[in-house]
Parts: sequence; C-alpha cells; structure tokens
Amino acid sequence: MPTAPFADGLRFAFGTLTVFPVEVTRWDRPAARGGMLCAPLAGLAVGAASAAAGLVLLALGAGPPLAAVATVAVPAVLTRGLHLDGLADTADGLGSGKPAADALRIMKQSDIGPFGVLALALVLLGQVAALAQAYGASWTRGALAAVVSAVVARLALTLAARTGVPAARPEGLGAAVAGAVPA
Repeated sequence: MPTAPFADGLRFAFGTLTVFPVEVTRWDRPAARGGMLCAPLAGLAVGAASAAAGLVLLALGAGPPLAAVATVAVPAVLTRGLHLDGLADTADGLGSGKPAADALRIMKQSDIGPFGVLALALVLLGQVAALAQAYGASWTRGALAAVVSAVVARLALTLAARTGVPAARPEGLGAAVAGAVPA
C-alpha cells in the first residue's frame, strides 16, 4: 500500500477524531493508514487539554471531584462526543439481544436507548470516581491518568484498524480505516 506523507496522516487523525480546526486534505486508504497510526497523537492533545482543565481547577482551589468532572468533560467536547456516542450505540446494539444485522441497524439509529443511557452513566461515573481518586492522591497522578488514558484509547483505534480486523459495516469511518494498519 502506498504511504501518505506524515502531515496527511496527522491531519486525518486530528480532523476525524477532534474538533481542532484541521483541514483534511486527503480521504483515501494511505491517509487513513497514516491517520490511524497518528491517532495516539490526537489522544495526547486531547489528554493534555483535559489534564490542563483539571489542573487549572485544582490551582483555583476546587477539590478533586470537580477537577475530575472537568477532566472527563473536556474529551467529550474535544471529540464531539464521538467515543461516547460509539459506547452508547454499542451498548444499545449488544443489549438488544437481536441478531447481528438487527443489532447493527439499532446501533446506526440516531436515538439512544436504555442500554446506551445506562452504559454512559456508569462509564462516566466510573471515570469521574477514578480521576477524583487519582487527583486526591496527587495532582500529577490525576494529570498523568488523564493523558495516558486518552493516548491508550486512541491507540486502541490503531490496533482496531489492523489488517485482518474487518469493519462492522461496509460504509462509514470504520470501513474507511479497517485493515489500513499493517499487523
């Protein structure tokens, strides 16, 4: 597979995974490959911004729980809730107990069902609790947890885009990046 210049991959990663004002100049397989390889860098930017929000609140005298809420909120804003939407869709599809084709149809719907709401509530509460505990131990532990979790989450995208991992549907972003990263 031909390769795209690093800058094209970086633009693809930031343009599809964040709200940062980046113009995606290429939307092809080589750019998708570069984008998925650069996904952890987008995670680093999101994680650094979320850690900064938590640290600013701590510096202003807020306690660890409020710093944790801000740290969890920033990635939702900076990613247009992409990861949260995906979590809710997956929970609704899997929770439906329907055959694969019906579960994929449920996941594609724009509304959110009870399994999606429950998954979002529990995951966000868990993230806030874990970060509050980390910030309570030390500001560096909380900030490091925010950055590392954002990078690792985007690294999961890189791994999911490996050769041999098929897309769930033939259209959409998943199909554009499926199999783009060599094993």
